[in-house]
Amino acid sequence: MATVFTRIIDGELPGTFVWRDERCVAFMSINPLARGHVLVVPIEEVDHWIDASPELVAHLFSVAHVIGQAQHAAFDGARVGLIVAGYEVPHTHVHVIPTRSMAQLSFDNAASSVDPAELAAAADAVRAELTAMGRDEVAGR
Repeated sequence: MATVFTRIIDGELPGTFVWRDERCVAFMSINPLARGHVLVVPIEEVDHWIDASPELVAHLFSVAHVIGQAQHAAFDGARVGLIVAGYEVPHTHVHVIPTRSMAQLSFDNAASSVDPAELAAAADAVRAELTAMGRDEVAGR
């Protein structure tokens, strides 16, 4: 059975995408820890990130690095946090979170819902920075 992330990637469920390439996608979290929280998700279903190939892990972190640079420019946070937890969905994913404090990196603080207009605005801000960086992988343009 396909994971919820595969269903989002395949368009069966809605997702607010900011990145798409041949190996992964990045979309806005619907339970963000902070404004601009993005999930980088491989297209291949891999439950635990340590089971992914070294090449896939390197690619995910490379994409997370680019997304983090875009978030830092878009949201002017103090830092961009990165979390690989793997408990919420059995499909590897990297949380990339623009932050102003360490407290924002607690899943206890995740929003239970987010206004779709706010999600779209945050995605637009990330996409604009990715476009300014000359990235062709920008999704949702």
